[in-house]
Amino acid sequence: MSKNNKNQEKEEFTGRYLVVLPESMNNQNAVSQMNEIGGLNIKSSLEFESEFFTSDDLNQTDGIVLDKLGIIILNEKPKLDGAISAMTENNMIVERERMVYAINSMVDESTQKYVSGYRDAVNQLSEMLLGNEEEEYSGEEENQLDAESVGSTWGLKATNVTPTTILKYNPYNGAGIKVAVLDTGLDFNHPDFAGRSVIHQSFISGEATQDLQGHGTHCSGTACGPQSSPSASERYGIAYAAQLYIGKVLSNSGSGPDAGILAGINWAIANRCDIVSMSLRGLYSGTGFSAVYETAAARALAQGTLIIAAAGNDSSRPGLIKQVMHPANCPSIMAVGAVDINMNIANFSNGGLYPTYGAVDIVGPGVGVYSSTKLPARYATWNGTSMATPHVAGIAALWAQASGLRGINLWRKLTSTAKALSLPARDAGAGLVQAPTKTRLIMNPPIKFPIKEIPPFVNPRFPIDPIGPIAK
Repeated sequence: MSKNNKNQEKEEFTGRYLVVLPESMNNQNAVSQMNEIGGLNIKSSLEFESEFFTSDDLNQTDGIVLDKLGIIILNEKPKLDGAISAMTENNMIVERERMVYAINSMVDESTQKYVSGYRDAVNQLSEMLLGNEEEEYSGEEENQLDAESVGSTWGLKATNVTPTTILKYNPYNGAGIKVAVLDTGLDFNHPDFAGRSVIHQSFISGEATQDLQGHGTHCSGTACGPQSSPSASERYGIAYAAQLYIGKVLSNSGSGPDAGILAGINWAIANRCDIVSMSLRGLYSGTGFSAVYETAAARALAQGTLIIAAAGNDSSRPGLIKQVMHPANCPSIMAVGAVDINMNIANFSNGGLYPTYGAVDIVGPGVGVYSSTKLPARYATWNGTSMATPHVAGIAALWAQASGLRGINLWRKLTSTAKALSLPARDAGAGLVQAPTKTRLIMNPPIKFPIKEIPPFVNPRFPIDPIGPIAK
């Protein structure tokens, strides 16, 4: 668990409010009505280019309505008391805004090597003998496959991003898919992202999208890092051809308010992002979940955007299992738990303690995860449900490319293709996320050595006259 998590012992609120507009209510009409009745000055996110705004913009008004989500962010001011009461009386959902934190646990760099040669060899042999035969195989593909699987992190192998068997290969790279990583930003000076087209915005006032914390660069690296790197010891990136959107919703100290995260989600939907990855959490005590985030996530799904979030690192197994935290505890957000290389649930990974909500939906590699981080370190091996989440997000991009599915249908594809584990559904949900792969048909190799023309047989007793037949 990160330092931020240890210091946070209770729910933290900012003083602002979040309001859900009824789905039947037109956003613009609602804003006009509330401004007229409540004497407020509320703006629409449509008034800002690409629907991007910061806390400075918010501080200059009473609130801003997120057009794609139908949610209003209200500032704390004395004149809002009456307006909030009127909203509640009109059956609008009103919640207090929380603070949210990046979540991860760092481990020593010496743990970053985890080669399982014998296991991979056994899997290779069994797949060759028992696997299904569907597609043609070539020697060139085998060489490329072997190079990929040997030089990849254990997480990419375990999830079939880089298959470890000769018969399987993964032709998908996330091309044509938009992935938004809402976190602490990205280190744009990192050599592995040099020349990469990245669309980015900072929702933290006074801070650029440049990542000075490292967490966002690590998560972005796993989800959409490069296929190969001259300086990385292993391949760690999944959807390396996806269009990457970076939303800085957490400060360089690793924290941020709900408003910035919701604004980042709204921005991602406005840019038609297919997947939103959020390795962050706010403490949630007691039962229930945020109706504001649930509304945002459900409306995002309806518009074809799948939100994937970390379940949280608050457990200390086996003695203590904590509930899935905010906002991953919302039913319409895919909550991700963490497993280690032996397919055991990570001791810090939170569990789905309530039967009707707050479930762990799926798990990803979250222990000893090697990925990029801010300079000068370049790379780091970390633990956390934060590290498991971008595995799921990157693989979601591969499935979106392979199947054309979006929103709730993409969610169902991820859970239906997950690898079942010998773990309680409370901890592992549907199981370990798996990338789409194809299977080769092993064909008899063509004869590659040249065959010379066989000379005619000559009987030494009857030599052939070079001029003509033998004279009698």
